[in-house]
Amino acid sequence: MRLLRRKQDNDEFELVTFSTDDLPPYAILSHTWTDREEVTYDEAMAGAGKGKAGYAKIRFCGERAAQDDLRYFWVDTCCIDKSNRAELQQAIASMFLWYRRAAKCYVYLADVPMQDIRGQTWFPWGRSFQEPSKHIWKQAFRQSRWFTRGWTLQELLAPTSVEFYSKDGGRLGDKRSLEQQIHEITGLPTTALQGGHLSQFSVNERMSWIEHRQTKLEEDRAYSLLGIFDEIKKIEKCILDLHLTDPRDDKKRIEDTKGGLLDDSNRWLLENSDFRKWRNDQQNRLLWIKGDPGKGKTMLLCSIINELDKPTVKTALVSYFFCLATDLRLNNATAVLRGLIYKLASQQPSLVSHIRKKYDQAGRALFKDANAWIALSEIFTNILQDRSLSKTYIVIDALDECIADLYRLLDFIVRQSTSSSRIKWIVSSRNSPDIEEQLERAGQKIMLCLELNAESVSTAVSIYIQHKVNGLALRKNYNDKTRDAVLDCLSRNADNTFLWVALVCQDLEKIPRWNTLYWLKSFPSGLNSLYNQMLEQIRGSHSADLSKRILATVAVVCRPITLNELICLVDALEDMSDDPKAVIEIIRFCGSFLTIRGSTIYFVHQSAKDFLVKEAPNEIFPSGIEEVHHIILLRSLHALSRTLQRDIYSLHKLGYPMEQVKQPVPDPLAALRYACVSWIDHFCDWVSGICTDHEGDLREGGIVEDFVKKKYLYWLEALSLHGSLSEGTMAIGKLEALLQTRADTPDFLKLVQDARRFILFHKLAIENSPLQTYISALIFSPSCSLIRGIFRHEEPEWILIRPKMRGEWSACLQTLEGHSGIVRSVAFSHDSTRLASASQDRTVKIWDACSGTCLQTLEGHSENVNSVVFSHDSTWLASASYDSTVKIWDAGSGACLQTLEGHSSYVNSVAFSHDSTWLASASYDSTVKIWDAGSGTCLQMLEGHSSIISSVTFSHDSTRLASASYDKTVKIWDAGSGTCLQTLEGHSNDVNSVVFSFDSTRLASASQDCTVKIWNAGSGACLQTLEGHSNAVRSVTFSHDSTRLASASWDCTVKIWDASSGASLQTINIGNYLSKISFNTTGSYLHTDIGTIAIETTPVSDTTKVTIECDNPQYQGVGLSSDREWITHSSKPYVWLPSEYRPSSSAISRRTIGIGTGSGKVWIYNLQDQKF
Repeated sequence: MRLLRRKQDNDEFELVTFSTDDLPPYAILSHTWTDREEVTYDEAMAGAGKGKAGYAKIRFCGERAAQDDLRYFWVDTCCIDKSNRAELQQAIASMFLWYRRAAKCYVYLADVPMQDIRGQTWFPWGRSFQEPSKHIWKQAFRQSRWFTRGWTLQELLAPTSVEFYSKDGGRLGDKRSLEQQIHEITGLPTTALQGGHLSQFSVNERMSWIEHRQTKLEEDRAYSLLGIFDEIKKIEKCILDLHLTDPRDDKKRIEDTKGGLLDDSNRWLLENSDFRKWRNDQQNRLLWIKGDPGKGKTMLLCSIINELDKPTVKTALVSYFFCLATDLRLNNATAVLRGLIYKLASQQPSLVSHIRKKYDQAGRALFKDANAWIALSEIFTNILQDRSLSKTYIVIDALDECIADLYRLLDFIVRQSTSSSRIKWIVSSRNSPDIEEQLERAGQKIMLCLELNAESVSTAVSIYIQHKVNGLALRKNYNDKTRDAVLDCLSRNADNTFLWVALVCQDLEKIPRWNTLYWLKSFPSGLNSLYNQMLEQIRGSHSADLSKRILATVAVVCRPITLNELICLVDALEDMSDDPKAVIEIIRFCGSFLTIRGSTIYFVHQSAKDFLVKEAPNEIFPSGIEEVHHIILLRSLHALSRTLQRDIYSLHKLGYPMEQVKQPVPDPLAALRYACVSWIDHFCDWVSGICTDHEGDLREGGIVEDFVKKKYLYWLEALSLHGSLSEGTMAIGKLEALLQTRADTPDFLKLVQDARRFILFHKLAIENSPLQTYISALIFSPSCSLIRGIFRHEEPEWILIRPKMRGEWSACLQTLEGHSGIVRSVAFSHDSTRLASASQDRTVKIWDACSGTCLQTLEGHSENVNSVVFSHDSTWLASASYDSTVKIWDAGSGACLQTLEGHSSYVNSVAFSHDSTWLASASYDSTVKIWDAGSGTCLQMLEGHSSIISSVTFSHDSTRLASASYDKTVKIWDAGSGTCLQTLEGHSNDVNSVVFSFDSTRLASASQDCTVKIWNAGSGACLQTLEGHSNAVRSVTFSHDSTRLASASWDCTVKIWDASSGASLQTINIGNYLSKISFNTTGSYLHTDIGTIAIETTPVSDTTKVTIECDNPQYQGVGLSSDREWITHSSKPYVWLPSEYRPSSSAISRRTIGIGTGSGKVWIYNLQDQKF
C-alpha cells in the first residue's frame, strides 16, 4: 500500500510504500472525482500536478491529517498506479480493508459550500475554527453528489471515524453527530452506520443499498460491494485454505541454506543469448534450464526470480515453486499448482474468483481430495486466461523432484506454454530423457544446457569458490599459504559443481587451521567420490551404527522430520528426548549428508539421498528398506498408543472450535505429528515387500488391527488438532485398498472399511470441533457400525434419546423416519409429553417426546400441511393445509375427529381458544373462520380483510379474536358473534403477527414495516409505535405480567420493550431469525425455537433511556445455536448436527428438542441437565 507523506524540507508530498503488515497509522480521503483535474500516480511520483484542482484536496487531507497527528495519508487518485492492471485489481479488492484500517476518514464534499449569513467563508486549514450553523449547509449536504456514489457505501461504512468537510474545508460533523441525517439521505440502517456487523443484514437488504447509486463503470457496482458482502474475509479464508507452502519462504530457506545468493556468480545467465532470446521474443515462451546435480540450477532460478521481480519490471507478476523430492508436501504436481496459484492470488486477489467458483461448494477439500489435480488445473487454466492478468512469469524448479504425477505437470506446462504470449515459463531439472521427451512437444521453447555452457558455469563456480575461500580465510584466520592452497584445491577438483565446493567448505569449517593442508589432500573430485569419503568417515566413527540408522530413517520418511519426530522414530534416541543438543551432535556424526534448519532435518541435497539409496543400500539398509518401514511403523504405533487419549489438549468444551485451539506448552502431540499422519504409508510400504518374519504383525489381531480397535477415535482427534484430517482420510483409503488385495484379513478389512465410512461421514464435524469425535460422530453413526460398537463407552450418557440410526452405512440414514418431504412445523403439547410434526408429504406425525417413538401418523390431507398446534388441554391436535382444510385429530388415538371445510384457498394459521372449545383458522382467501372444536361446526366466518391473513390469536379470556393481514391492518372480532369490533390501521406494510396481552387489555402487532404497534384492545387506539428494528418484524409476545413485550425480526435481533412507555429495554443479537418467541412465567427467560434466552429483569421503573445491547445472548439449558448447526446447553455447543439433520423447524420444551428437517426427518433429543 502506498501512502503520501509531507516532505520535511518543503510543502511537497512524497509516496512511500509499505507492506500490509507494517502499515503506520494513516488518514484516508473520500471524495468525488473531477475529470482531468485529479493528480495521477505518475504526477505524484514526479512532483507535478500542483496546478490541478485535485491538488488542493491532497493538501487539505495532508494538513488535516497533520492536525490529527497523522504523518501519512492516502488519496485514491494518486496512490494507485492505474496503468498497472494487477495493482489496480488488488487495490479494488483491498479497498474496504484499507478504509476500515484508516485512523481517520475525511469526506471532502466539493458541492457543499459553507458560508455564514453575512457571506463570510470559513477557511480553517491550519488553524482552529468553530462549528458552523447546520442550517446554512444542511440542504446542500442532503443533495451532495457524494451520497449517490456506489463507492460511498464502503467509504462510509468501513471506517470507524468518518468526518465531513465542506469544499472550503469547514468541518460539518462526523458520522456519529450526523447519523440521523445520513440515515435519512441514504436509507442505511443506523446500526450499520454505528459499525454493526454487516452479516446481520440480509443479502437482499445489502443489495438494496446499491440501488439508485451511480458508478462510471457497470462493474464498479459489484466492486463497491466487495467489502459489504464480506468478500475480503471470504477471499482471505480461500487463500488460507489454498496455502500449502509459501514459495517466498521456500526461496528464502534455500538461499539461507546455501549461504546466501551470490549475484556475481549468476550474472552470466542474464547476459546469455538463450535467456535474452526467451525474455525478449514473444514467440519463445518456455525456457528449460537443465544440468547435472550440484550445478547450481536452483540458485540460478533464485537469481532469475529476483531479476524478474524487480520493481522496475512494471506490471509483471512472478509466481514460482521449488519441488523437493524428500517432502511429500512439495514433491507432487498438485502441490506445484497450489503453490503457483497461491502466489498469483496473493499478488492479485481478484484472481481468487476463479478459485471461489469451486471452493464455495467444496471448501478446503477442493485442494486435497482425489480430484484436486483436475480441479486445480482447470482453475489455473482459467487464471492464465484471465484478461486482467498482465505479463506473468511462471518458474518451477527441479521438475525431476516432482515424484507424483510428473507426466501430468509436464503435459500441463507444454499445453499452457503455447496458449498465451502474456505467460512465460521457466523450468529446471536434471538431465532426464523422460522430461526431455515430454518437453520436446513444446514448439516454442528454448533449452539451456549447463553442460553446453561449461565456460560460463566454470566462471560462475570460480566466483563462488573465491567467495567461499574469502569467508573461510576470514573466519579461520588462514595465512596466505593456506588460503592459496585451499583456493587451488577447490578450483582443480570442483568439476564445475557448486555442491561439491559447498560440501568441502563445510568440512573445512570443522578442521583445525593447522591441519587444513593435510586434509586438503584427502578430498576427492566428483560428488559420488566425496559422498563415499563421507560414508567412510561414518564407518570409522564410534557412533557408526546409530548414524546409519538415522540416515536410513531420514532417507525413507515421507517428508523432512523434526528432531522430536526423529527421537520418536529411532529407539536409541528415546533417552535423549529432553536433550535436543545431544541429538544435534549425533546428527553431525552423519557426515555432511544431513543439515538442520530450525529444528527440521534435511538432506543437504537430493543427490545425497540418491547416493545412499542407490549406491550404498546394503550399508544403510542391511535388512532391506522394507524393514526400515516396519521399524518406523512399530515405533509410530508404540508412541501413538502410549500417548493418544481423549481430549489430549484438555479442551473440556465439547464444541470447542478448531480455529480457537492453541497448542499447549509442552505439546503432547509435537513429537507425534509425523507418526500420526504417516504410519499407514509405512505400513503399506512394509507390506509391499514383507518377509515372513513379521507376518504376525499383519494378521488379524496384530499390532495394526489392535491400534485401530483401541485408539482409532483418539487418532482422529489428534489428526484434527494438527489439521491433518484430510491426510488421515486418504491414508485410511490407502489402507483399505491394500487390504482388499489380501485374502487372509477379511475381518480386518471390514473394520477398516467401516473406519473409512466413519471418517468420511463425520469429517466436517471432527475437523471443525475435535471433541465431536465422541459426540456427533458416534451418535450419528449406524447402530451396526463396528467403530461405534467398539467405542460405545465413549458415547455421551447425557443424551437420553438419541437418533435412531439405520443399521448399515449403505442404507439411507433416517431417524423417526416417515416424512418424505420438508417438515413445515413442529409443536410440543402443552404438557410437553408429545411432539407433533407437519410436513409437505401431506402427513402429520405425533411422537413420544420421552422415547422418540412415532405414536401416530395422521393421513388425510391432500396437499402440504402448513401448521400444527395442540389444544391447551393437549387432547386435540389441529392441522392446517394447502388443501384448504383444517383437520382436528384425537391426540391420543390419532383418529381424525373433524375435517373443517369452507376456505377457498390455503389455510395459513390455526389457533385454539384458551378454553379449547373453539378453533380459529386463517386463510389466503382473506377470511377467518371460527369452529366448534368438538362438533366441527363453522360458527362464524369473519370477512373484512382484503388480502392474505397471516396470523390469528384468541384473547386469554377467549372472548375476542384478533387477525393480522397483508392488507396492513389488524382486526379485533367478537369471538361469539363474529362482529368486527375494531380495525387497527397504521402499519405501512404487511402485518405478520398479532398477540393479546395476558390481561387481554392490549394487543401487539408486528409488521414488515419494521415496527411493532401496541393497541388498546377495547378502543383500538394505537398506544405505542415501537421503532428500532432494521428489517421486518416476524413475531411478537407479551410477558405474563403484561409489562413487557418481545419482538423478533428478520434483522436477526430480539428486542425487549416496556409495554407501557414503549421504551427499548434490551436488544439481543441472535445472529439468525426466529419464528417463535414467548416469555416464561417469571419473565426472566425468553423461549424461542432455538432455545431459552436469559434476559434482563431490571424493573421497568428503574430503566433509563439507554437500551441494553446484548451481542452474546445467554441461553438457559438446552437449545440450538443461531446457525442451527449445534445443539447447545447454556449457549455452549455440545452436539454438532450433520447438514441433513439440521432443523427447518424446531420446538424446545424443557430438556427436549424436537427438530423437523428439510428431508422429512424428525428428531427428538432428550438431554440430562446434570450431565453437562
